[in-house]
Amino acid sequence: MKHIALYRKYRPKTFEEVIGQEHITKTLQNQIKNDQIGHAYLFTGSRGTGKTSVAKVFAKAVNCLNTQNGSACGECENCKRLEQENDINIIEIDAASNNKVDDIRQIREKVKFMPVGAKYKVYIVDEVHMLSDSAFNALLKTLEEPPSYVIFILATTEVHKLPQTILSRCVRFDFRYVSVDELSKHLAKIFDKENIKYDEESLKVIASAGEGSVRDTLSIADSIASYCQGDITKEKALSVLGTTDHKLIIEFFDKIQEKEVGEVLSLIDKIEKDGKNLAVFSKDLSRHARNLLICKTCKEANQMLNLTEDVFEMYKVQSEKFVEKDLIRYMQVFSSAESELRYALSVRLLLETTCLTAMLGFDVKKN
Repeated sequence: MKHIALYRKYRPKTFEEVIGQEHITKTLQNQIKNDQIGHAYLFTGSRGTGKTSVAKVFAKAVNCLNTQNGSACGECENCKRLEQENDINIIEIDAASNNKVDDIRQIREKVKFMPVGAKYKVYIVDEVHMLSDSAFNALLKTLEEPPSYVIFILATTEVHKLPQTILSRCVRFDFRYVSVDELSKHLAKIFDKENIKYDEESLKVIASAGEGSVRDTLSIADSIASYCQGDITKEKALSVLGTTDHKLIIEFFDKIQEKEVGEVLSLIDKIEKDGKNLAVFSKDLSRHARNLLICKTCKEANQMLNLTEDVFEMYKVQSEKFVEKDLIRYMQVFSSAESELRYALSVRLLLETTCLTAMLGFDVKKN
């Protein structure tokens, strides 16, 4: 039997199945219930946060014959037909490969035709920021005076590239990163359905690696589940990802703060012998310095970092041990070393030099 990727298998089919975007799904449901549906929507946000999925859910809901609390019932004739990927009433367009003015002119011609067996014809234009200037101008006319049975949903990761004339004609929704806790709960439900064994710590590791993206999180989970053959542990997850455990990173920074040269070198030796990628470890160090700086200086730190409460508390405690200028220097030193480490003849030697530079406050390569 052919394997179906988790992010495809568990793509939301109703508003209730969408995670982390309640501020959007609730608004759309209310519009459907109150028959206040707009003619043009703009979905913007980072990759994998649900823009296209919500667009498809919305397209099905507006055509449902028996909506339930603003969501599609999934049972009526329209819902079953719209489940088919090639339904003529839901038209998906990739603006990255259909970005010329002639492509948009074809849309302008096709919107004249009524939907078949449905109330609305929905156009979902993905990566809309890729349209050319002339294509945007052609689209503008259609957005200004669309037929009553047409809905446009424009999706983009780079909203700043859209002309103001387009923005002003759309109802805008900003998709947020999904929290680690929400992603962990989502993973647990999926693993339970797939009969995959896991521990709680492994869920947090995978969710953190997804960096707020549901699609990235499920893709990572797919790879780790294949490697672990249905029995996922924190250690195996970290091994696949090549990243370092939070506790080890915190210990490493404690040694840097205490200027324990021998301990720092010993930890690097241990990390290398454990098979960790030292270039990835350097990236983890740079990110950790940045996280500590955020903990130390920002009021809404955990909302920015998207960490679990126990990990955030460890970060908060450690951040008090450092002064801001040292953390900024660590960020500079470790981030600048990332590209060098990829091509270094001795990755370990360069990493050791970099750590000494950060720890002792001078450029070892110049002294």
